[in-house]
Parts: sequence; structure tokens; C-alpha cells
Amino acid sequence: MADGRSSTVPLKYHLKGQAQDGTLPGAPEPKRSLVKSLLKRKSADVRKLNRLLKRVSRSFYLTLRILPAEIRPQIGLAYLLARATDTIADTEIIPWEERLITLRMLRDRILGTHGIPLEFGELAEQQAKPSERELLVRIEEIIGGLALISPRDQDRVREVITTITSGQEMDLERFGPATPESVIALNTHSGLEDYTYRVAGCVGVFWTRMVQAHLFHLAPMYESMLLKNGVWFGQGLQLVNILRDLSEDLRRGRCYFPQDKLEEVGLTPGDLLNPENEERFRLIYDAYLDFAEARLSAGWEYTNALPRKFVRLRLSCAWPILIGRRTLEMLRTTPVLNPDYRVRVPRSEVYNIILASIMSHPFAGAWKRLYPTTQRES
Repeated sequence: MADGRSSTVPLKYHLKGQAQDGTLPGAPEPKRSLVKSLLKRKSADVRKLNRLLKRVSRSFYLTLRILPAEIRPQIGLAYLLARATDTIADTEIIPWEERLITLRMLRDRILGTHGIPLEFGELAEQQAKPSERELLVRIEEIIGGLALISPRDQDRVREVITTITSGQEMDLERFGPATPESVIALNTHSGLEDYTYRVAGCVGVFWTRMVQAHLFHLAPMYESMLLKNGVWFGQGLQLVNILRDLSEDLRRGRCYFPQDKLEEVGLTPGDLLNPENEERFRLIYDAYLDFAEARLSAGWEYTNALPRKFVRLRLSCAWPILIGRRTLEMLRTTPVLNPDYRVRVPRSEVYNIILASIMSHPFAGAWKRLYPTTQRES
């Protein structure tokens, strides 16, 4: 795994040969009045989606705002669509079979396989958070955002949404019958790997493809390395969520820790509802903390492999990694089976991490110290 060094092998790349307005050299120039009108309308639509994005996820919005402008709209739109599918999948007041049908309807609408507009007003009323109600009420407007990006970018967004929703569908089918009295676990570690790829690892591929399309080209050998670490990067962030949300998931009847691993220490998924089993469970839990940290280290290697001139891109990758690692540190000393404990990095610490990364970026030594190698990784 990566050792946190910023001196990774530099990528072979060259900048995209494209005009600032996105046209290719030699392309016929449209009428100026038409271009001005279209750009004005497009800009207003993008601003509307940005305001919604800020309300839906303040933490991701920080990452989005620092992204290079060339890829910001596409990634923001993909996030809104994925967040909408996730909101539907998690609306537990509605039977899981109905959620599955609705999720597939939304996926097909995003893919353009049917043209019937969706109306989620009734579903929106079931949401506790105003931002998620708004997300579902405005779903057609969000889907319409696909028209604001190029056809190739539309394909990339649709591809990643297809993979994400496949993971969400599997989740609903697997955990649909689960209750706090009948906790269901994944069967094996490979099942966990598959799940984390579908709902998060694939985002690393999408992110990398966007970077390649709009910022710089990669030589094949470096492309392969970046794609692999991009997948592990996304999986690492999802593993942090799983480790942090363990107690909450258990009380929904869900256990993402593999059944075969639990059996090795004489536990069943239902046993994890009892905080007295913390000591035995720690044998498994701590191993997955290490596993998640190794995946985040791959994300740090990914970040350092990006050309240094793309400061915004590198910072947008570094922030979730550094916050995720801090979360893992806190989980190492938290009684994770006790539902009274909820781990969250304080907002003041998040801002300190962001400030430290911005100040450190110009200096290789200071940047390296942001993510020191631990004994577990060496």
C-alpha cells in the first residue's frame, strides 16, 4: 500500500487541447447571440443545481467548490442523482419492495429508457430532512441537468449511476426482510468488496475518467495505476461509513461485517446488539479499521500521483481522505457497539484539516506530514 509519500511516480500526461469555451480547434463558430443566450440559460440552471447541492450535502459541497471548473458540474450532477437514488432506497417507512420498484423507475429515467416524467411528491412527504424532500420534488429538474453536459459526459454519469443503483438494489433485496430482531449480515468478505465497489469504488473510476477527459491524458501504465487506486480510494471512504455507522445499521437489521468472520470469533450478527460483546468483536472490527486505512492510503497515493499543478483537484481528493482517517482514529478508542456513542469529526477540526492542507500544499515536507505512515502500514 501507499506509505503517504508525496514523491510517487509522476504521471505522464498532457493538457487537453481545447479552447476555453469547450469547442474543438477548427469547429464552426455558432452565432454569437445564440451562444450568449444558451450560456446564460445554462449558467442559471447550473446555479440552481448548485444551491440544491449545498443544501443536500454541506460536507461534499466543500469538495465540489474546490474542484476545477471543467469537471465541477458533471460531478455535482452525478452526486445529486446518486443522492436521490440513495434517499429512495433508505426511506424505510415504505415497504422495501416498493422502494425497489421506485429505484428502478428512477434509474431507467436517468438512463433515458423511458420518457415518462417522475412525480415523487408523495414519497418526498415521507422524508424527515427538508433537503431530501426538495431533492425528490425537483428530481425531473435534476435529471434535466444531463442536458447541460456533453453527450460523452452524460454517458459517464449514466454509467456510474447504473453501477451505484445495482449496489442499492442488491442492498434492498438482501436486507429487505431484516429487522432489529433478525439481523442479516453479508456472507463473506468478497461480498463486502463487491458492495463497496458498486456504491463507492466505481466513483473512483468515474472521477478518473472525468479527469482524463477534461484535464489531462494519461499514458496506459499510469492510467491503470490511477484507476486501481481510484477504486480503492472510493472503497476506503465507504468502509469508513460502514465502520462509523455500525450501531445504527444494526438497529435497522443490517450488518456489513461478514458472517464468516463473525463465526471465527463465535458471534452471530444479532450478538452485536449487545455491547458486552465488544471485546470479542474488536478482533474483527480493528482488522477492518486497518483494512479501511490501507484503502485510504491508496487514495493518498492517488492524490499524490496527480500533477502538482492541479492544486484544486489534489485538495478535493485530500480532504475526504484526511477526514476519513481522523474518523478511523476516533473509532479505535470508541465503544462501537454502544449506540449512545456517535463518532463524528467536529466541524472545527474539519476546517483545520482544510486550512492545513491548503497551507501545506506548496511544501512537499509539510504536505507529506499531513498523512504520516503508521506502524500498521509500514
